[in-house]
Amino acid sequence: MTRSRRTVLFVLPSLAGGGAERAILTLLRHLDRTRFEPHLALVEAAGPYLKEVPADVPVHDLKSSRVRRAIPGIIRLAWSLRPQTAHSTLGELNLAMVLSRPFLPREMRLVLQEVICTSRQLAQVSRHSGKWQWLYRHLYPRADKIICVSDDVLNDLAENFAIPRAKLVRVYYFVDVDRIWQLAALGENPYPDASPQVVAAGRLHKQKGFDLLLDALALVAKTLPSVRLTILGEGPLEAELKAQSEQLGLSSSVRFAGFQSNPYPYFKHADLFVLSSRYEGLPNVALEALALGKPVVASDCPGGVREVLEACPLGHLVPPGDAPALAGAITEVLQSRSESYRLEGVEAFLERFRVERIVREYEEVLSAPGTRQ
Repeated sequence: MTRSRRTVLFVLPSLAGGGAERAILTLLRHLDRTRFEPHLALVEAAGPYLKEVPADVPVHDLKSSRVRRAIPGIIRLAWSLRPQTAHSTLGELNLAMVLSRPFLPREMRLVLQEVICTSRQLAQVSRHSGKWQWLYRHLYPRADKIICVSDDVLNDLAENFAIPRAKLVRVYYFVDVDRIWQLAALGENPYPDASPQVVAAGRLHKQKGFDLLLDALALVAKTLPSVRLTILGEGPLEAELKAQSEQLGLSSSVRFAGFQSNPYPYFKHADLFVLSSRYEGLPNVALEALALGKPVVASDCPGGVREVLEACPLGHLVPPGDAPALAGAITEVLQSRSESYRLEGVEAFLERFRVERIVREYEEVLSAPGTRQ
């Protein structure tokens, strides 16, 4: 008997606060239920986004603290569900899925999703980077398809890891404009006064370049002493960044607001969003700020930033790793704050990222036939 719907097993480490996790939740909300029966497996059923899983999506808790310990549970679940397609996201989990493949149902198609510029990420790994490069180069090609969130990510895998381009497909992240506006309306203005408000968001990690942003803000404050910066997120560099803020004399100008499950009121009421990353996959959080009509100053770093922001009427690109250039762009935008209300062209710019369009592209990849590698 032929199934009327295609069973798809999505696999994630957890539902911690990150762009990849939010993207999968958006996909689960919009996936066509007449064609697909989605399931969600979590290495550990934890994280602030757990409550946002759609009610009709079964959640399978693998109850593991580490990805490698979840492999037996993934194999058992795959044989129990017999999905036509499994989709995994994030590098270590992707590698684990490929390693598990000889023990998975032969008819199951394996789709990986790569969300970061992998060569740049591995360059930050001081230990065993050569081992990781070997694993990507030799294991990733065993997947049926690899979804890349930008052309830059796709080209990185093809050129630096020799992955056949036939295995790769670019599907951008989505921007669910209607939902962003709804969530933005749920919160009051989080800023206490009318000072120029700058917001940034992301994991407090070297990748995100918040140290560069703090250096830049110290320069901005010389021209605009009342400027304020709010950083949303958690991570291993929190204490270090707070100490840097104090050393720069910015204690009263910088607020570390922690993780926010709904960051959109912060975006909506800010004057400017800043992306100071050293590398990216696709700057989805910047696109979300643009959806709320906010100008974005972004580091022109590897990973799709120029690809998606260069043509944006509210986008401002600066050289990567250049705090003075970042400061100059921030100052320029804040001194003409009326720009945040000029929306001409932004809706047309965001059209190629609209959730309805991107979900259809995902569905095309998830429904394609596959053969055992």
